[in-house]
Amino acid sequence: MTPRVVWFVAGTAAGVYASVKARRAAHRLSVPGIADQAAALGLGLRELAGEVRDGMEAKQRDVARDLYRRAALPSAGADTPELIDPGLTSIPTNHAPKDTV
Repeated sequence: MTPRVVWFVAGTAAGVYASVKARRAAHRLSVPGIADQAAALGLGLRELAGEVRDGMEAKQRDVARDLYRRAALPSAGADTPELIDPGLTSIPTNHAPKDTV
């Protein structure tokens, strides 16, 4: 290939690249483009809030399970706590031992 053809192809490729970038930038700055960006931002914030909510619920379950396990510790001198319910999702409302008479 001759150098003129190489430079012609390189210039054409650069022109196509620049026009595509300019068209995308113009769309982002137009009213529909700004509306699309705002909608995408709102969707991202909703997803983030959902992830945070799920994380908080998981942490609350872990803390409740740990508190319940500590409350169910056997008498002093035992090395490991006795696990009441490893799949516990919430603290039972009546966790005091029942009197057997």
